[in-house]
Amino acid sequence: MITATRIIRNAPAPFDGEIALDYEGRLLRRKKLASGTGDFLVDLPEVTSVEDGDAFELSDGRRIVMRARPEPVLVIRGHLARLAWHIGNRHTPCRIEADRLIIRQDHVLEAMLRQLGAEIQHADLPFRPEGGAYGHGRTFGHDHGSSHDHAHDHRHAHHHA
Repeated sequence: MITATRIIRNAPAPFDGEIALDYEGRLLRRKKLASGTGDFLVDLPEVTSVEDGDAFELSDGRRIVMRARPEPVLVIRGHLARLAWHIGNRHTPCRIEADRLIIRQDHVLEAMLRQLGAEIQHADLPFRPEGGAYGHGRTFGHDHGSSHDHAHDHRHAHHHA
């Protein structure tokens, strides 16, 4: 089977094909994918977040570009700094733009944000949240166990299950 063992970040054209993946599908290490030009096996050394415009370099020399597939999201407008704080306090991935925030659809967060005065629209858009303070890729949750080998406050306005 043809394999992809390397990701080319923000790859320049030309490409030999395209594949569209949703936010969950773009976090992978080993997975069979089907593109219009044939199936291939992604076999990366570690779990990797593939971003819109990255390309899979295939063992046969082809390059397949990855595009973020549209998916159900909430487009949020209002007092953005306050709303972003509440979204971040729940460790929820979020796209921050000048005039709006975008999160994946979640009825619990939608109700909370509406209660906080947010204007919310449902849409189908490619979800590309902020990559975090340390550069490219996803922000991963952090452990709230008893270890204190990291420097941040554990006081939150919500409770973890």
